[in-house]
Amino acid sequence: MTEQKPAPEELKKEIKLETTPEKETIKEIDEKPKPDPRRRLFKSDRMTIVAPAPHNRGNKSVPRIMYTVIAALLPAIIISIMLFGTKAMITILVAVFAAMVAEYACNKIMKTGLTIDDGSAILTGILLAMTLPPSFPIARTALGAVVAIVFGKMVFGGLGANIFNPALLGRAFLQASFPVKITTWTLPAFAGVDSVTGATPLGQYFSDGTVTSLKSLLIGNVGGCIGETSAIALLIGGIFLIIIKHADWRIPLSYIGTVFVFSGILWLINPEAFPNPLFMMFSGGLILGAFFMATDMVTSPVTPMGTWIYGIGMGVVLVVIRIWGGLPEGVMYSILFMNGLVPLLNRWTRPKYFGEIQIEKKK
Repeated sequence: MTEQKPAPEELKKEIKLETTPEKETIKEIDEKPKPDPRRRLFKSDRMTIVAPAPHNRGNKSVPRIMYTVIAALLPAIIISIMLFGTKAMITILVAVFAAMVAEYACNKIMKTGLTIDDGSAILTGILLAMTLPPSFPIARTALGAVVAIVFGKMVFGGLGANIFNPALLGRAFLQASFPVKITTWTLPAFAGVDSVTGATPLGQYFSDGTVTSLKSLLIGNVGGCIGETSAIALLIGGIFLIIIKHADWRIPLSYIGTVFVFSGILWLINPEAFPNPLFMMFSGGLILGAFFMATDMVTSPVTPMGTWIYGIGMGVVLVVIRIWGGLPEGVMYSILFMNGLVPLLNRWTRPKYFGEIQIEKKK
């Protein structure tokens, strides 16, 4: 056997020079290519969750909205307690307590989760109490709150499914059941020379033609329901809700604007037979209803065009009831009447989605 001689050093160098590029080429082939950053535009690294709308969630919630509306009502509540004393405070507390107990009982009977902490029952009780006179009996106030919760909200399936405003439905029940007690008014504590010394401003005007001064209507030194006296206090809370977008500005604007324009036209035609538009605006429960009841998110339209029709309809109904109806006030009936038309307004005023084609029926 012949022994293998070691390769010369020059030959080793040549082999190294030849093999080194090959290794570098193999190394380049084994390395993974760098990801294209443009792929992130089409395929996210995060997991995708498939769920129904809404996808863009804000910081608003039902309890937050309800308690914000309650806070907006505080100026009117404070003024009402100052004007009517402990009677107003007791009426509000009884209505709130009865509404919460009724909702708690419905939750237990229907075997649903407790909803008394979302603030809707508290708000319903406050709004109902503010539509009642201070001298209204306590037991009947509690009955109205129970009817408002049970038949105005829970019988439809709870908050979000009700057709009519619960507080106004409870008030309508009390007015139909106890018409004398609900029209017995109490004079405010600071009744003076400029204040109304009998019925509400609307009742006094349509009985003997007396027009209450605008100052008394703005301050609230007039007879009437607990929450419909001070227009300034109600405007403060209502404008606050519009600024923070908890109330649609189209509804109170169209509602109050229609009342002002319609009554103004009648006043210009015959000033002696019809009240002036400012009196129609600031008397009664128009401000309370326009900002705190008609703007209820559940019972008001969801389309911009629907809200305009909704507000104009309420204004027309209100003026018709006040001028030609048998009752001096019609805010409750105007809101409840238009509440019943909200599903139709949402359907008729729904905007067309992109690419929608309406197929014409062949005759």
